[in-house]
Amino acid sequence: MRVRFWGVRGSIPAPGPETNRYGGNTSCVSVSTAGGGLIIIDMGTGLMHLGNSLMGGPFGKGQGKASILLSHTHWDHIQGLGFFAPVFVGGNRFTVWGPGPYGSAGMLEEILEGQMDPNFSPLQTLKNFSAVFDVRAAEPGIAFEAEGLRVTAREHPHGATTALAFRIEENGRSFVYASDVGQPLIDAPPAPEAIAFYRDADVLLHDTTYRPSDQVTRRNRGFSTYEDAAAVAAAAKVKRLVTFHYDQDYTDDDVDELVASCRASLDARGGKEIEIVPAREGDEIEI
Repeated sequence: MRVRFWGVRGSIPAPGPETNRYGGNTSCVSVSTAGGGLIIIDMGTGLMHLGNSLMGGPFGKGQGKASILLSHTHWDHIQGLGFFAPVFVGGNRFTVWGPGPYGSAGMLEEILEGQMDPNFSPLQTLKNFSAVFDVRAAEPGIAFEAEGLRVTAREHPHGATTALAFRIEENGRSFVYASDVGQPLIDAPPAPEAIAFYRDADVLLHDTTYRPSDQVTRRNRGFSTYEDAAAVAAAAKVKRLVTFHYDQDYTDDDVDELVASCRASLDARGGKEIEIVPAREGDEIEI
């Protein structure tokens, strides 16, 4: 697998000179499989840049196929859809997996359709896309196949709602995407279910939105600190921890400080052997 970062910010895009090094687009990550398949995780504003990069290949000719894993439907995770160039090319096909009650994809499709309401978007409806969309519900704990890879979802708290984490496995390697993770209690130990889901992952991408001092006044937003991420990464004995979903108000220098503090926290928790990788737009890691 090759994992590439197209958007690494949370809540709202934050372009500008103070965020150039890490990037200002909201959440979007791509996974390229060994067999040439493409999995897209979340559809924040980074999706626009991913789409533009795809137009020189099969997607520009209406011969593209990809799976999209959607952690939840807050705007910073879906607002790139209407600017994703491949959806306007007939012949392209996308399977969207996301949250849905009791395995039903109806609510998910209604939310995505609602974003295209003419009050919000000139596109007016998903039906104006030329590409074919197959929207499905990812049931937590039940593995499914996406582009030939095994994927399992887990539901975790996210403020007043929930979000999905995804564990993707290929040829004995594993990548876990866990953005927008909320800790219900201050200084609570990692949930045993989370530790089990992340256990021995080759790469764990985990929400590191805040410094602990900033989370105190923003706890109901449902995000993690770097301390939360370090604690669960160390407990799960993952090999690499990727910091992600940086607060929109954090400059590149703030993110540098966050990553350094996360490194120190890992070391203090017995995780000195865990590599830390800060998610940065345009960067790619191989698993």
